[in-house]
Amino acid sequence: MKKDVLKNKNCLITGASGGLGREISKLLVNQSCNLFLTSTNEAKLSNLKKELELINSNNVKLSYCAGDISKVNDISEIIKNVRNEFVHIDILINCAGVFLIKSLEDSMYEDLENCFSINVRAPFLLSKEFSNDMIKNRWGRIINIGSSSSYQGFLNGSIYVASKFAILGISRTLHDELKEYGVRTCCISPSSIKTEMSKLSKDQDYSTFLDPEEVAEFVIFQTMFDDEMVVEESRLNRMFIR
Repeated sequence: MKKDVLKNKNCLITGASGGLGREISKLLVNQSCNLFLTSTNEAKLSNLKKELELINSNNVKLSYCAGDISKVNDISEIIKNVRNEFVHIDILINCAGVFLIKSLEDSMYEDLENCFSINVRAPFLLSKEFSNDMIKNRWGRIINIGSSSSYQGFLNGSIYVASKFAILGISRTLHDELKEYGVRTCCISPSSIKTEMSKLSKDQDYSTFLDPEEVAEFVIFQTMFDDEMVVEESRLNRMFIR
């Protein structure tokens, strides 16, 4: 593993102001990686940028744009802003996600559309756009944040689980499609993480959830392999589930 492999690389992170995205951003700044941050909340993005500037001893470039990635027009606007700030993107981290617990009986088409638009369509469209940069430069990383639900279902989780199975399937396919160009695609699937979103799960012990900082450390570790070894997917499980 090369020590400075991420130095001066350009990274786009969705869901950057959330619990996991924020921790990933902090670690990437320490790796001298330029960042473009996006999420739905502009105030949180502004605060995150200020926080990152305080620890930015490497003078990396920090930019952000708020947008709702459930909307195709917003995705187009985010892409436009990224293109205005960076010549190319080397690393794409699809961290944004929506969590839904709803029985099949109570689920509506709108629930399905919203969950898939954020958890599946947005990563697909951003991967399609920025993989072109990576192919051209013969180097790239696409990191999709899956879930333990990418591998198994749970009660009242049919829509959410289906979306996470889908992102795992996309990741596996992109790995095979892009690896010949030096682009590594990985789906990292953590169990429940100690974030605001995970508090929606009322039937589990929150204290057993994963530390977002530890998960972020694993994400960064995964991006740094640059020789022959490649990890296509990783499952990050909890020690105890209760």
